[in-house]
Amino acid sequence: MTKVIHTEKAPAAIGPYVQAVDLGNMVLTSGQIPVNPTTGEVPADITAQARQSLENVKAIIEQAGLTVADIVKTTVFVKDLNQFATVNAEYEKFFKENNHPNFPARSCVEVARLPKDVGIEIEAIAVRK
Repeated sequence: MTKVIHTEKAPAAIGPYVQAVDLGNMVLTSGQIPVNPTTGEVPADITAQARQSLENVKAIIEQAGLTVADIVKTTVFVKDLNQFATVNAEYEKFFKENNHPNFPARSCVEVARLPKDVGIEIEAIAVRK
């Protein structure tokens, strides 16, 4: 049975979708853009945007009763692949701070445009062990 996951600690969906679905053994998040759920603001620089997107993913995963360490796959969408090294550094820092045993599998692609003209969007898949 599919359960919808929702938390006020991540931005509300801005379209016809949910923050995540819980399939019992697996949680799949929708793409998270770097909107601060409290203020509605988007940070200016890509490092802060990467961190906010990851924090939004974390809030959703935790609402489902899991942790960052349970994330097995992410997909990262960036507007400018020239910023990959900067994004990668913040991504690595985030997963180390959150005690991930290794790192999740990941895809990273450059896209022409993202909602609200942000620089990054991140989605994740976590597994319940």
